Amino acid sequence: MAASETDSGHSSSVVEYEVREHIAIITLNRPEAMNAVNSALSVAAGAALEKAALDPEVRVVVITGAGRAFCAGADLKEIAAGRRIDDPDHREWDFAGIVRHHIPKPVIAAVNGFALGGGTEIVLAADLAVIDEEASVGLPEVRRGLIAAAGGLLRIHRQIPQKVAAEIALTGRPVSAARAYELGLVNAVAPSGTALAVALDLAAEVAANAPLAVSESKRVMHETAKAQRGWDDESWKINYSAIRTVFTSDDAKEGPRAFAEKRAPKWTGR
Repeated sequence: MAASETDSGHSSSVVEYEVREHIAIITLNRPEAMNAVNSALSVAAGAALEKAALDPEVRVVVITGAGRAFCAGADLKEIAAGRRIDDPDHREWDFAGIVRHHIPKPVIAAVNGFALGGGTEIVLAADLAVIDEEASVGLPEVRRGLIAAAGGLLRIHRQIPQKVAAEIALTGRPVSAARAYELGLVNAVAPSGTALAVALDLAAEVAANAPLAVSESKRVMHETAKAQRGWDDESWKINYSAIRTVFTSDDAKEGPRAFAEKRAPKWTGR
């Protein structure tokens, strides 16, 4: 159950927010759409992350999903309809209000289920990650005429070996939980149905430490490795140039349209 406003929590139709023992739990809550990201979710998730960042009682943040999915990525039906999926008032936070939303407190992704595309990009942006043994990650955007534009292409090859990263990004194939752990994409594989519980145990271990020491440790690691971890502005400028090229193409329109119509896409290379 989500906490009430009086005890540091709130819930909305698309995001739930709860605080337990210095741990903020942000739950993406569009289970009927496998927690795919639309504009409302970006607005609510970004606001929840900012709320946690500003709350002195919160020491660690855990992000998870409702239902059987963590996050299925961008809502392709919204994209096919020409609707935006970001928070228009905080475009600097980017996809889901999360992937460029740096906060000083540790963020743990509790990957409770399906997490391809943008879901994987949220994992890549997190400091730590726990994954359900039956879940998978991956960057299938090329199969829809798109690219992993929410930091996936900036971060995947910086977190795992380059040739493996290229395989994931260029084939669009999913990666099992066991393989993700083997590669170092996640910190732990949880028994089925326990990803959140395992993530909360990890969060509690972090939260038990001195808050200032933890936040400063994160700051030093982050600031000294921005370019290596895909947080630097120059890398995002390169990313945006690719977004302009790909997302204005005919293929970028065809991919989501084909998905919505449940048919194979017909690529033109334009």
